Amino acid sequence: MPIRFGVELPHRPELLGPAAIRAEALGFDSVWIGDHVAIHRPTLDPLGALSYLAGLTRRVRIGPCVYLLALRHPTIAAKAVASLDVLSGGRVVFGVGVGGEFPKEFEACGVPRQERGARVDEGIAVCRALWGPSPVSFAGRFTRFTDVVAEPRPVQTGGPPIWIGGRSDAALRRAARAGDGWIAYLVTPERFRTSIEKIQAFAHELDRPLDPERSFEPAHVLFTVLDEDPEAARTTAARYLESQYKQPFDDLARKYCLLGPPEACAERLVDFVAAGVRTFVTYFAVTPGRVLEQLERFGTEVRALVPDWAESSPSLAAPWRI
Repeated sequence: MPIRFGVELPHRPELLGPAAIRAEALGFDSVWIGDHVAIHRPTLDPLGALSYLAGLTRRVRIGPCVYLLALRHPTIAAKAVASLDVLSGGRVVFGVGVGGEFPKEFEACGVPRQERGARVDEGIAVCRALWGPSPVSFAGRFTRFTDVVAEPRPVQTGGPPIWIGGRSDAALRRAARAGDGWIAYLVTPERFRTSIEKIQAFAHELDRPLDPERSFEPAHVLFTVLDEDPEAARTTAARYLESQYKQPFDDLARKYCLLGPPEACAERLVDFVAAGVRTFVTYFAVTPGRVLEQLERFGTEVRALVPDWAESSPSLAAPWRI
């Protein structure tokens, strides 16, 4: 499995199109957008935004990173994702997570926060059922229907791959049980490696072989600031993430983010590749006015250093499979 690079775009209408078009031209493999329904900053609906980007791009994979499935009726979500897959020509990756750090979202959607894990588990099952042959029936705790026809089905057979987001053991178990991939964030290479080992162990317990046509894809959202001054990069990342998460990030930025000049960033990427990352979702932790500059530098300067170590890495000799 090759090393792939994606970019998560900010919820800024004026940046979405230009950034996605430039990312594709620079050779990025995927374009993503996050998801929240009701928080302290403006956010676009991710599937609506991705439909817009599908019409502007031709090659890159597109997906939410990650979609808070518990906040939506899964039948409607399945229909929207299937439609996006059709309109994009089969380029969707469906990143799914439970959320929960912003309780008001759950209140606004009429969903008890304590049910979010169970709703996501059932929602994934509903999506997979509706993406298969019709008519289909389903009897769950939250969703029930009989002999439903949901057409058109996604372009990708069986539906888009579902990547599970999160760091908790519950998320890792969900990835092993129901995912085609896993998306980490705010972890060190060491924790990424131990999390992969947990997913392998959970999958072994479940005796769950993956579809032989699909490899399980380990991905990592990496908050990034390119700057010749590493301390300036850390400060920029910390201030940005504090505004996003409403907590101090001075020490956390140094621990979790990709910071500094291109050479230092490439060295850090080596550590994550050795830990098992196969797709990087680069998230530029900068003000909107700097996003395109950071995208350009990463695409031309950091990625130019990748072949120096990726082609010689023994860890890339074969696909990573559960």
